[in-house]
Amino acid sequence: MFSSYLYLVLTAAIWGFAFVAQRMGNAHLDPFLYNALRFALGALCIGIVALLSKQKQAVPRTGQRLRYSPLSLGLVLFIASSLQQTGMLWTTAGAAGFITGLYVVMVPLLGLFRGQKMQRLIWVSSVLAVAGLGLINDFSNLEASLGNALVLLGAIFWALHVQLVDKLRQSYDTLELAFTQYAVTAALSLVATLVWNGIKAPAYLISEALLLNIGKAAGPILYGGIFSVGIAFSLQAYAQKRVAPARAAIILCSEAVFALFGGWLLLGEAVLLPMLIGSALVGLAMLIAVRA
Repeated sequence: MFSSYLYLVLTAAIWGFAFVAQRMGNAHLDPFLYNALRFALGALCIGIVALLSKQKQAVPRTGQRLRYSPLSLGLVLFIASSLQQTGMLWTTAGAAGFITGLYVVMVPLLGLFRGQKMQRLIWVSSVLAVAGLGLINDFSNLEASLGNALVLLGAIFWALHVQLVDKLRQSYDTLELAFTQYAVTAALSLVATLVWNGIKAPAYLISEALLLNIGKAAGPILYGGIFSVGIAFSLQAYAQKRVAPARAAIILCSEAVFALFGGWLLLGEAVLLPMLIGSALVGLAMLIAVRA
């Protein structure tokens, strides 16, 4: 169990710094193309691991009739990652990390529909988290508000993703869940980028400029594909076999701290006193949720 918690903390750290990579990726590629490339790379990494391990294909347990499949997990992952990546066009890495971290209270809310208990202290932590978000972000800028809104909507789907991983974890092995959701997300992102660029600039899809921009974004693509997707999402799927969704979400929410630190360290984004106070409030919210 302790190792599962460590895996979740490592996942949060990788995801937190991934916000920096995602911002850098947006500087050269549209959100959908960046996601298509990083998730395709992640699927390739998991595919190689699966072949090397010679792991047999897992099937649902006898007698179980699942309502959802790894394909649905991929669809949710596509929506969540697309909203997050697009939203980051108009917000900072640190802000995106903290807003995404709000799924720490969304996961137990969604759990109500699965019969999971919702304790009163969760409401307290939810209010504290929202207060912290208000201190961290300046909503006077319309573009920033649009970006924050998209990332917040994405956080709902990240919460749904955590619950779906919990639902599927006992019926499918980790590698199967990982590979399928990455492949689906990569395929849907590819379709989205073809539509996105097909409307804006069709000639760009067959231009030398596209290859040059992919080369410029090679670092963020490699980090996003190998670490954020291939390693971190797989660690999440493995760890959630032993950790309940609400507790897993609380640990994963610490990615927001790493995102703020990464934005300051690598992108030179300002960390002001209100942000630190907001960070403390979000941290307190997480502690209360853990104790609930």
